[in-house]
Amino acid sequence: MSAATSMAAPRARFNTLPLLIALFCLLWSYAFIAGKIGVTDCPPLILLAARFSLAGVLILAISWLRRDQWDLTWRDAAVFAVLGVANNALYLGLGYTGLKTVSAGLGALIVSANPVFTAMLAALFLGESMTLRKVIGLVLGIVGVAFIVWHRMSVGSDGPHGILFTLASLASIVAGTVLFKLLAPKGSLWIGNGIQNIAGGLAVMPFAFTLSSVSDIVPSMRLAGAFTFLVLGGSILAYLLWFHLLKVCGATAASAYHFLMPPLGMLFAYLVLGEHVEFRDLLGIIPVALGIYLVTRPAAAAPNRSMT
Repeated sequence: MSAATSMAAPRARFNTLPLLIALFCLLWSYAFIAGKIGVTDCPPLILLAARFSLAGVLILAISWLRRDQWDLTWRDAAVFAVLGVANNALYLGLGYTGLKTVSAGLGALIVSANPVFTAMLAALFLGESMTLRKVIGLVLGIVGVAFIVWHRMSVGSDGPHGILFTLASLASIVAGTVLFKLLAPKGSLWIGNGIQNIAGGLAVMPFAFTLSSVSDIVPSMRLAGAFTFLVLGGSILAYLLWFHLLKVCGATAASAYHFLMPPLGMLFAYLVLGEHVEFRDLLGIIPVALGIYLVTRPAAAAPNRSMT
């Protein structure tokens, strides 16, 4: 028996990426529901200041207890701090303010337009290719989201100011996504996420205690549960997954998964908050799913013409 045949065939490695994508989508979409619950009993900026600060302290404390090596340069730390202002303070600060007068389902819908603007900016500033397949996928995603938005707007009422705040929130997450890829901070994403949360908390705190009052907080078990999820599942785990997906998938492909947020957000809003959902809303999932497939499908490898 030859050495080649005697050697055991290497075992194929299990691809964890689909599981990470699914977990990210579930956490990110449910965060709209937890945020809606939270701002019902607590002023949104106070909720966010507490959320970011606690998440940042927990991350850095765990890192210190594990004696993790600090492998970030001052530039990397500054980049993560800037991302904390864009991805945390602005994105969620504006978004949570909008949730006071906008349903959780519509909030998820508006933010799900992230892939469209991210793809355009990624093509301009990051050199990511904009193929016909990606364009068709993005258009399908827009059609699916627009279909759901149109129907939601026809059966419900959402405050125009809340919609404006949510649109500004969308612009912030798009900017944060492109900045992360453009500035490309090195080092530990775990520690970077801790810096991002601390920076977000410090940025929100002056506005939180100037524009709202602690006396407006209504202590409740639902507020405690929502806050716990937002800290652990949102600020820590979901953002860590998000940065990982940006690194391994690229800005356009990773952002395309935001098209899943409308149907998932509406499903959670129906199950948890009792928000109105009709079958016609769910029809928008079909073009959304097809659009995600087209945007994220890897390009076919060129055939190898070399002689063997």
